[in-house]
Amino acid sequence: MKVTLKVWRQKDAKTKGAFATYPLDHVSTDMSFLEMLDVLNSSLIQKGEDPIHFDHDCREGICGMCSLYINGRPHGPLQTTVCQLHMRTFHDGETITIEPWRAKAFPVIKDLVVDRSAFDRIQQSGGYVSVNTGGVPDANAIPIPKKIADEAFDAATCIGCGACVAACKNASAMLFVSAKVSQFALLPQGKPERKERVEKMVAQMDAEGFGSCTNTKACEAECPKGISVTNIARMNREYFAASLSSYEVPLKGSGD
Repeated sequence: MKVTLKVWRQKDAKTKGAFATYPLDHVSTDMSFLEMLDVLNSSLIQKGEDPIHFDHDCREGICGMCSLYINGRPHGPLQTTVCQLHMRTFHDGETITIEPWRAKAFPVIKDLVVDRSAFDRIQQSGGYVSVNTGGVPDANAIPIPKKIADEAFDAATCIGCGACVAACKNASAMLFVSAKVSQFALLPQGKPERKERVEKMVAQMDAEGFGSCTNTKACEAECPKGISVTNIARMNREYFAASLSSYEVPLKGSGD
């Protein structure tokens, strides 16, 4: 098949970018989208041109690195990662537009590569269980209802790709943060630090410059792992409860 690619080219975050057009012939329908980009880059290198920079790692739908905006949708027309998207999804002669994530908190590094270290800083602010909360118990020492275990596991499947941010018109990171909060809030191991965790992670999310939730559920619709927006409701409850426990009523006559 033959396709025409309109690819966003940008030297760095401070340089103005623009679309470049590349016709590509003899594209196999069995190629993954990233393999198709590999073929294009090989031809560019042979011509002495700068190849297109894009993120990738495992190419198995696990790492979340392949963050591309394809034809106006995060990861393309299917609810999956770009590495699991195949060229048979597109039509012969089609024009495909490829862009990086568009968010203030995800500045462009080069071409289609964006800096998603904001997610790392949010995780580092409280998305973990500290060693001082107790020793590691045996595998089945703490009985956990299957429904709770399933919900925690579903939240933990978030791969931090950033599709939720790219899909949201406010570039909100609520789905990502709520998934990371939920996976610990649901389990007994995460409860000792639940108050500090949600407060710190939400504060870091705001500090990174992500927008507020739009409640349109675009994040859930585009998430390649199907993370539910019910996690956002859970995070809001966790944050509200933490805020109430932090509020102290001044004693009468205390002078406050």
